[in-house]
Amino acid sequence: MLDKIKNFFNGSDLDIRKSNYSRFIDQKVTPDVLCFIADCVDNLVTSQTGKEFTTREIWDSMYFKKNVEIFFKKPSADNKNASNEYDKFINQPLRMLNYAGVLESEKRGAGYIYKVKDLEMLKYIALKERNAANFLYEYILKVLSDSDMLRHFEEYENLYRQKKLTSAGLKDLKGKFQKFMFGNTEINKPLEVNRIFPKVLNLFANYRDLPGTVRGNLSKDFIAFYDLMYNDVNFRDLGKQKSMTRQEANDLDRLIAKQEDHNVYQISKAMRIIKEKYSVSEVNDRWGVGSADHVHHIFPRAQFPQLAVYLENLIKLTASQHLSKAHPSGSTAVVDRDYQLVCLISKSNSIEKSLAMNEFIYSRENFIFVANSGLSLSLPESLDFQQIRLKLNDVYKNS
Repeated sequence: MLDKIKNFFNGSDLDIRKSNYSRFIDQKVTPDVLCFIADCVDNLVTSQTGKEFTTREIWDSMYFKKNVEIFFKKPSADNKNASNEYDKFINQPLRMLNYAGVLESEKRGAGYIYKVKDLEMLKYIALKERNAANFLYEYILKVLSDSDMLRHFEEYENLYRQKKLTSAGLKDLKGKFQKFMFGNTEINKPLEVNRIFPKVLNLFANYRDLPGTVRGNLSKDFIAFYDLMYNDVNFRDLGKQKSMTRQEANDLDRLIAKQEDHNVYQISKAMRIIKEKYSVSEVNDRWGVGSADHVHHIFPRAQFPQLAVYLENLIKLTASQHLSKAHPSGSTAVVDRDYQLVCLISKSNSIEKSLAMNEFIYSRENFIFVANSGLSLSLPESLDFQQIRLKLNDVYKNS
């Protein structure tokens, strides 16, 4: 996937020395926010090729209002006191996507009018936070490389590899970055640069397994993926605590509720993607005639919550296929094992076709993970699709 993103930037010139553009990345441009805003754009322009939109249109959309409060701990989007914060929260990712070439924009009056330039890349970023991080990483490398700044970050990396990295090494890199920004953009205050610098260094550090910067200091540990996120409380990876106060317990309950809300959002997004992608059922059998408007979890969401957001575990079916075959007698608590195999084989065909068309949506490795998790297998990632299908047929035949 990283190679495909690299190819996306082929031919583009993101040299800050030429553009003098200071907002190539900003404080709100984090993987979770970027993923969310890309999803909001995708939701807004779906089925409307060439549709123009503004920051305000995203802000006013029910999709944005409903979801932004759930897991970003934001006040209501209608709260006038939060207008400046929301403007940055939406606009900063849009400006970054515009500079990267995913969007295009035109200045009209005091603001910008946007259009989607590359819908496939937008959908890739919108799919999940790791995708957004992958894109951000390759984008940052491209900007730094074109601007002849990458060598300074690589010198920082080399210091670490040689066990010579100290706070002085971080200070030196930060000073070079400040000097570059002061000399090539309109920024003239250290505070502004100091807000941008961690977004660049910590992304670089996460992908290179390096210490980064935390509150202006050299981090004691490597920068973890969740350290890149906008949400300061990592509720997705919250560990169990043996003892806690009543207040801590209440806080934990709220965080768990946010986790559940986040999961609902991610599952709904994944199901929408599958609905939009296929106009007919993915299973070609005698029950597949007619409108296909159901999305089925091959391995049930209740039993396999860890697989609920994987597109490789979702398949589009007709109502008859879903409620008569996949779930006999319409009981979603029951899964017909024979038809589960049919769905797995059909899904493998869908994924194989998609990958042959160089689409971003699926991965073979994810499908193997889904099969391994759902069936307690240990299929190696090296298997091709034909081998996977043979293995699946053997498993169901012998069970």
